[in-house]
Amino acid sequence: MTTILVADDEYLIADILAFALEDLGYTVVSAGNGRKALDLFRSFAPALVITDYMMPVMNGLELAEAIRRTPGGTVPILLMSGAQAEIARARGDLFTHVFDKPFVVERMVSVVRELVGPPSKAD
Repeated sequence: MTTILVADDEYLIADILAFALEDLGYTVVSAGNGRKALDLFRSFAPALVITDYMMPVMNGLELAEAIRRTPGGTVPILLMSGAQAEIARARGDLFTHVFDKPFVVERMVSVVRELVGPPSKAD
């Protein structure tokens, strides 16, 4: 299965993204902070990461930097942010795409499909 990691401390946003992606056949693992997301990244080796910027323990920028230092850390990372979007846009080395909050879920899903293709039945 194609696994997507969603990291956001706003559980409603994480759940909406997870439901939308799971409806298409992707497997989704979720974390409420950057440290947990990094642990899940190391455990599940997702095809793509979607992260919020402002989270407890480790923010989205720190998470992206840690992922890039991790084996397999070349996966696309999408960032969702309210106030810090411009900071993230300046870091093209870390983020494949930056979404301003609020964002359109269908657009996010479209970008995921462009980057990882349709969900696979088995890895």
